[in-house]
Amino acid sequence: MLEILGLAATGALTATGYFQARGFVRRRLRFVEAVQRTSAPVVAGAAAAVVAVPAVALLPLIGAGTAVLFGVGVGAGVAAGAREIRRRQLPS
Repeated sequence: MLEILGLAATGALTATGYFQARGFVRRRLRFVEAVQRTSAPVVAGAAAAVVAVPAVALLPLIGAGTAVLFGVGVGAGVAAGAREIRRRQLPS
C-alpha cells in the first residue's frame, strides 16, 4: 500500500514539474533568448533535481528516483514551452 502511495506521489510531482515549467516558460520567458538554447532543458532539469534531493531525502515514502523524475519533468516542460514559443513566432 505504501508503494502505491509513493508511486502516486512521484507521478504527481513529475506532472506538476512539467506543467509548471511549461507555463512559466510560456508566460515569463517568452522574450528570453536563452530558453531557446538546446541546453536550457538540461540545465533546468538538473537544477530542479538538485533542489529536490534534500526535500526528497526527508520524506519516507519517496526516494531519489522521485527527484530525478521531477528533474526530467521540469526539463521536458521547459522544452515544450520553448517549442510552443517558437511555433507562435513563426510567420504564417
